[in-house]
Amino acid sequence: MVKHITFLKDEAGATAIEYGLIAALVAVVGVVAFTATGESVLTSFTSITDDFCTAVGGSFTMTATGENSCIF
Repeated sequence: MVKHITFLKDEAGATAIEYGLIAALVAVVGVVAFTATGESVLTSFTSITDDFCTAVGGSFTMTATGENSCIF
């Protein structure tokens, strides 16, 4: 009977579940934040790449794979 009572008072599992829920919440917030800012980051990198390509005398065209985007 004593072991049964100590098992009911053990809160280690509840603490692990709470940490798991916090980690899941942080992951969801991260995914939402990266998704929301993804397009602006892509636009910024595309602009920087275009500037570098133009600076070395090339012509920049965005491609799906990124290969041959800067043509001389």
